[in-house]
Amino acid sequence: MKMPFRQSTQSQGMALPRRKLMAACLMLTLVAGCGAHGTPANPLPSPKPGPLRIDHVTVVDPLDGALQEDMTIRIEDGKIVAISKTGRDPARTGETILDGRGKFAVPGFNNMHSHALIAKYPRLMLATMLAEGTTGFRQMSASDDLLRDRRENRLPIGNDTPALLQMPGELLTPLNAFAPGPARATIKAQHEEGADFIKIIMMPRPAFFAAVEEAHRLGLRTAGHIPSSVSMSEAIAAGYDSIEHFGTGNAIWVACARPGTPAPPTSSAGPLAALTRGPGYLLNPAAAESEEAVQQRQLLLNAFDEDTCRKSAHTMLAKPVWQVPTLVRLRTQELADAPEYQSDPALANMTDEAIAAWRASVERFKALPSASRDTFRQSYALRLRIVSLWNAEGVSMMTGTDGKLEVPGQSLQQEFGELAKAGLSPLRILQMTTTDPARYLGRKDMGRIVPGAPADVVLLDANPLVAATNLGKIAFVVRNGKSWSKDHLARNVEEQRSAKQAVSGCSFTAGDRCGN
Repeated sequence: MKMPFRQSTQSQGMALPRRKLMAACLMLTLVAGCGAHGTPANPLPSPKPGPLRIDHVTVVDPLDGALQEDMTIRIEDGKIVAISKTGRDPARTGETILDGRGKFAVPGFNNMHSHALIAKYPRLMLATMLAEGTTGFRQMSASDDLLRDRRENRLPIGNDTPALLQMPGELLTPLNAFAPGPARATIKAQHEEGADFIKIIMMPRPAFFAAVEEAHRLGLRTAGHIPSSVSMSEAIAAGYDSIEHFGTGNAIWVACARPGTPAPPTSSAGPLAALTRGPGYLLNPAAAESEEAVQQRQLLLNAFDEDTCRKSAHTMLAKPVWQVPTLVRLRTQELADAPEYQSDPALANMTDEAIAAWRASVERFKALPSASRDTFRQSYALRLRIVSLWNAEGVSMMTGTDGKLEVPGQSLQQEFGELAKAGLSPLRILQMTTTDPARYLGRKDMGRIVPGAPADVVLLDANPLVAATNLGKIAFVVRNGKSWSKDHLARNVEEQRSAKQAVSGCSFTAGDRCGN
């Protein structure tokens, strides 16, 4: 796909040398797909699982936390067909029976901010997600090619992976949405290609509002970052549907600053300039921030006002606007030097190149002035406080991680832990990964263990309503009716780690296809 940036960039006040434009496109290719990708392998085989029943299990309803003890869940053709007291519904010929004694059945978890399909080794990424109980995910970056692959059933998705719930087209940036006209044209093209929603990264202010309006006109939602030239209140008023990572940049700090606090100036270099800072910048933007920018952040943190933040939360309720905090993504940025990351389990699944790049970004973070690192620590602590406030005020939130095996510490189970640190109850965390994604998607058939729901179930060894850590005590995962024991899940990850069959959503070696 050709990127429509040629002659109009100068008139939009964003002129950059063509070499920098190409560098920006190359960086987007590395990070989030930019109109090209490698040849996908055949999709994973998905034989129809046989009938399955789970006896003597306690069924947990995330809707209200109700527990039904000593129950039988019957599954056929990838659907839950019946739930009854064990013993009332006799076993049928050919059924596989799982003994659920001492186990708690919850709906499969949903990761609503993932880049799994553009990871270097998507099958490995998907295997690690399934092993932590993820049975569905929202892909947050894609391309025309990936949309075509989905239509042709060529994506590496099957009973061995979480289900793909939604996927956008190419990210909207100054390369393809530098003005209202191109933004509308890009969105129309993505709609025709079958995009489920529009993902926005950064763009000029007029293009942003035009993009949200056009997406809604076509019946599409918008999701992503808030451009630096747009305030969070303006994005909410425009109907921005799903705000990721607190909006990125200073969006949340301006929104929660006491009245009269001046907002930091917008960079005169324009939104496109951020794309030329290199892949290391995107691994950890905090490590590349100037002292001046961090000082501006500190002024905003000093002006944090809980009442103002609460009023901002109330404006989200009216639309409604969803928040996907991705705390683990932000923690790995703002607490990048935390020692626990040096022994994180994800390191075993990262490539040597990815580990080297991550370690280099950590060293850059450590080299920041101590005052800057203190500011980022304060920043993350306030994020936890804001999530607690949002939860108290009823803001709609979902779980997401953002990772693609380039940085350790970004698993969904770790996200559960961070939400617990923010003070959310185990039930509320379970809702954010089950019933809330179902509500966001308008899916009445998912998010609970009820007849007619997809047969995506996690069996836990401990009551998930007692502690968030119990959400990680996985005994079995049932995906589309196929059961996976804990040991089987671990072997699957190990097999994919050994195979590393790359089905990349974008090939940076195909740079000649990127924008020219």
